[in-house]
Amino acid sequence: MSKPETDAPIIIKRKKMIAGGGHHGGAWKVAYADFVTAMMAFFLLMWLLNATTEKQRKGIADYFNPSIPLSRISGGGNGMFKGDSVFSQQNLTHDGTGGERRASARAPRKDRRQRAKRKGPSKAENAALRKIESRLKGNSGESDVANRLLRHIRTRITDEGLVIELFDLPDAPLFQRAGSRPTRLLEQLVRMISDVLRGTGNRIAVGGFTRSYPIVLKKNPTWDLSTERAQKVRRMMESAGTDRTRFRRVVGWADRKPATANPMSVRNNRVEIILLRRVPGD
Repeated sequence: MSKPETDAPIIIKRKKMIAGGGHHGGAWKVAYADFVTAMMAFFLLMWLLNATTEKQRKGIADYFNPSIPLSRISGGGNGMFKGDSVFSQQNLTHDGTGGERRASARAPRKDRRQRAKRKGPSKAENAALRKIESRLKGNSGESDVANRLLRHIRTRITDEGLVIELFDLPDAPLFQRAGSRPTRLLEQLVRMISDVLRGTGNRIAVGGFTRSYPIVLKKNPTWDLSTERAQKVRRMMESAGTDRTRFRRVVGWADRKPATANPMSVRNNRVEIILLRRVPGD
């Protein structure tokens, strides 16, 4: 007897067992790659902030600016679509920059004559400062010690006076490491400069400067360190025979005025002793 056609077919289902849970996809790899790229960009930004000057950072920012500037000057300029700069002489700004020529034109003649007299130093005063500068440089050639000391000195005559700059060298610092304790070299330099300046009556200003430190430091020591070093040089000059009443100011400039393009260079560790020009009342 044949099998009825109404019987259902027999279906055998075999389940395939896969060890390990199977493949979860590669989305985590994309996320990890984005994370690594972001961290690389972050550390590159930190390095650029530490290794560049303010002027260089502004140039980098202008380079990546997506907009097309109409003027090369950030403050704008005269002409179509550029407007007027707030520093224009025709504009009266709140900080007093604008309108300078108008104000000077209305000034009394007597004040203008006095301003013109103070504007340029006299030839006699320049000659006196150059004589002091030559006396200071004249110590070279006398001995190896003097030549070794003069490697740390740079002099220049400015509108303020005779600037005597004492600076570090990689192999010969003026102060103990990261402190304000002077070395034997600085003591000899200050004693030599005090001997030269003892015959003058000009006022004296002392300024301390330091190199930049990494921004990752919890406490930036530049301000305190530059001020302490300037005060130390002042006290050393007084001990060497300089009249204490001749000092007009003693300031610390931190790392705000680097002497080289690299703000972290040891060349920026320096002290400036300025023999100021004479003014009425000194």
